[in-house]
Amino acid sequence: MKRSGPAFLLLSAAALISCHTSRPAVAPPPPTLESIEGFATIRLARDGETAKSKLSFVFRLPGQGRVEVLDPLGRTASILFLDNDVAYLVLPGRRAYWKSGREEVMSRLLGFALEIEDLAHILTGRADRLSSWSLEKDGRGRVVRGRREELSFEIRQFFEPGPLPWLLVLSSAQDKGSLRVLKMSFNQPLKEKAFHYFFLEEGGYRPAEWSEVERWLRETDER
Repeated sequence: MKRSGPAFLLLSAAALISCHTSRPAVAPPPPTLESIEGFATIRLARDGETAKSKLSFVFRLPGQGRVEVLDPLGRTASILFLDNDVAYLVLPGRRAYWKSGREEVMSRLLGFALEIEDLAHILTGRADRLSSWSLEKDGRGRVVRGRREELSFEIRQFFEPGPLPWLLVLSSAQDKGSLRVLKMSFNQPLKEKAFHYFFLEEGGYRPAEWSEVERWLRETDER
């Protein structure tokens, strides 16, 4: 029997009913970028399996991020905190969290790791600022594809007429993920506790090993 990867298990707990969305309007980013905040749907594909969910994200440059996976009712199913080289995956339903290096957490969950600053360049239409990437542009000078070693991205749809991506596809080996932006804003005042590690201060949360987290995700998937 084929075993689902961790990313599919994580999203299966917050499965999103497929729906068609109209293309929203997004204002261009300011010259100096400090933060990015928004909502998106994410779809992961591997070995014929697909998983889809909605998420909210906030990135404070250069190295902080918070990504919440939401269930169909808009409740938090899981939270991923990124802080430079450290990451926490928080599972409120289990009152537990897993701490590890950023690259390990992202690789285990998504199959690939991406620097927050690189992702910010792509989301803001400034992918030409990426270093160590091979880039391809369209006839209008917009970056549409990029590759660095085994990791690649492709911008399949834009917020016309500008360079901001509406549909972004990331792939590495047999893992592929697509991100469709529903809403995005820049340099807005962030919530006071956007990057507050509440789970380290509140009673009832405990550290967990990856083996536990993976087992919990599989149990959720099998219900």
